[in-house]
This record gives sequence, C-alpha cells and structure tokens, in this order.
Amino acid sequence: MTPGKKGILERLDAGEVVIGDGGFVFALEKRGYVKAGPWTPEAAAEHPEAVRQLHREFLRAGANVMQTFTFYASDDKLENRGNKVTFTGAQINEAACDLAREVANEGDALVAGGVCQTPSYLSCKSETEVKGILKKQLDVFIKKNVDFLIAEYFEHVEEAVWAVEVLKETGKPVAASMCIGPDGDMHGVSPGECAVRLVKAGAQIVGVNCHFDPMTCVKTVKMMKEGVEKAGLKAHYMVQPLAYHTPDCNCQGFIDLPEFPFGLEPRILSRWDMHKYAREAFNAGIRFIGGCCGFEPYHIRAVAEELGPERGFLPAASEKHGNWGAGLEMHTKPWVRARARRDYWENLKPASGRPQCPSMSAPDGWGVTKGHTDLMQQKEATSQDQLKQLFDRSKSH
Repeated sequence: MTPGKKGILERLDAGEVVIGDGGFVFALEKRGYVKAGPWTPEAAAEHPEAVRQLHREFLRAGANVMQTFTFYASDDKLENRGNKVTFTGAQINEAACDLAREVANEGDALVAGGVCQTPSYLSCKSETEVKGILKKQLDVFIKKNVDFLIAEYFEHVEEAVWAVEVLKETGKPVAASMCIGPDGDMHGVSPGECAVRLVKAGAQIVGVNCHFDPMTCVKTVKMMKEGVEKAGLKAHYMVQPLAYHTPDCNCQGFIDLPEFPFGLEPRILSRWDMHKYAREAFNAGIRFIGGCCGFEPYHIRAVAEELGPERGFLPAASEKHGNWGAGLEMHTKPWVRARARRDYWENLKPASGRPQCPSMSAPDGWGVTKGHTDLMQQKEATSQDQLKQLFDRSKSH
C-alpha cells in the first residue's frame, strides 16, 4: 500500500464511493492492441504505452481503482485454441502490475490484481488443477504487492468460490464479481445464493460485472444483497456492467447476441444513461461502482460527476465538460445552445439512424455450459472441420 492512502475496505467501511475503471479489453481491441477472440492482455508487455495511457484516462475521468490488465492472463487461456504470444503469463502479469501501480501513484488510486474464469474449468479439470492455474497469477500479485484482489468474470459460482479461496490465502482484501444476471449462474444457482457462497468463502466485496447492461446488473446485485442479509452475513457490494443496452439477452448475456462482438455500437449507453446508472447503483447501497466492456473514460467521468456531491469533488476530466451540457452555451449555433440544459439531455430518446434495423435481437441459445462436450477446450487451433460443424449448426438455431 502506498503510504498515506486508505485501503479498499477502509474506504468502503467509511461509506465512501469507490469508482472502478472501464473495459480495457474492448477499448484496447478498438485501438488495435487486443485481438478479439482470445481477448488476452499481452498488450501490457507488447505495448505498455497504450495500456498506460488508458489507465491515465480512466484516472483523469475519476476512477480510483486501477485494475491490472490481467484479464484472461492465465497460462491455459494464453495458449488456448492456437493462440500464440511472445511473452509468458508471468511477464504479462508483472508488466500489468507495474503499469497499474505507476498510474495509481499519480492520484489517489488503488491497484487491484484480477483473475477470471479459466478454460481449465470449462474443460472439467479438477479443483486442484484450476486452483493451480489461478495461483500462478496470484504469485505475481503478491510479488508486486497489489492493494487488493478481484476474482471477476465467473459464470459458475463453484469456480468463483475456488478463486476466492486461493486469493484469501494472501491475507489481502478480496472482491468477487460474477458475470451473471437475475437468473443466476450457468447452472441455475440464484444471485443470492452465489453471493452467500462467495462471502462464506472469504470475499469481503461481492457483485457482478460484464454480460449485462447497468440496470440489469444493479438488479442482480440487489438480489445478492438480499441473499447475504437474509443469511445474516455482511459484505460490501460492487457493480461493473457493460456499457451496452441488453434488454433482449438471455441468461448467457451479451455474448449470445448476434451482434457480439463487432456490431454492438448501436447499443452503447450515452453519458446521460451513465448518470442514471450511477444514481441507481448508489441508491441500492452499492459503493464500488465501475464499468466493464464498452465503458470508455467519458462513461466513468459521467459516473464520477453524478456522484460528485457524495464524493465531495469532481474528476480532473470535468475541466473539459460542462455540467449537463453547459459547455454548449459557447456553441456558435443557437439551436445547439438551446440544448445546454439538464432536462433536454435527461429526457432525450436517441435515434439509431438505422431505419432498416430492429430495436432488439434474437439471442443465440445453444444451451451449453461447463460439462458439455462443446465447451471442452484445446491448445490446438480450431480446425476447418470443427468450424464447418459450427457453421452448419448455427444455421439450425
């Protein structure tokens, strides 16, 4: 811990609002530093300047957690399905920790080391094997002395519990965040029960991230909170949702949408949607509020601006952003100056500009999860024969 900084639990215990950062994987894919498909974070070692700059933009926007860019940095994911990287998992994880710490030290931010679900679990490997994979990442986080740990993006509570058990061995604060919606995990375990299991495993902060839009995620965390309180347990709560509208998603979330991942832009939330999300999350008793895929720094700035009264300050990036569009007072066109008011932006219903497109989609529903042969992973690249089988099957859904 950097001298003089309060830790994550100290901040949450005091009722402070902690703002997370955004979706590094999607943001860096759009910038040309991450490959869609494997979604692995070797950019931390290959292009540290890009990762550092994105950290700085989120810090300037108001985030006070710099999460290490270690999503899918487990050894089994780095070498899954023919993925080839020139750095080891340890090198990527170490570089990510150094970058997060460097930028965190430029402000009042903490560094969170993150692990997520593994191909090994989907392939039905044992608890010992899965924990061994996670522990390799954890060894780097201990070496680099991150401030706290996050087990995030888990579809199955069983694997999330295993991750918490591994992270707890460090004695550092542990947050656990699942990528589930109101229907629960992929084996039907309810959000409330998932949260109870995670708290009992040792997580002090529980919540959800990714897969669903902000309001759906807030609803899910409310269900977690109810379950924890009903069980007579205590925890802090976090939420880091998508920046995409997902009213048509099923239990698998946005990866089942036909637009995933290259056609999601029409679903993006506006900065004003983020104000509503931040307020809804705060009113639900959630105090660790951030974002995941699709979140850009301006989205996090909107969260920080909405919660400015509670935090007692605005982020540095607000120097270039008039409150509720106030900067438009300086526009040359009078009809644009007329939009420099809160009620205009708060009540706007944005058009997509796509008259031939539907407002919602029909998600794919293959109905497979851990334990199904279709989700068995492999080191070898996906073969043309395997792809043909998938193409043929997709036509029948």
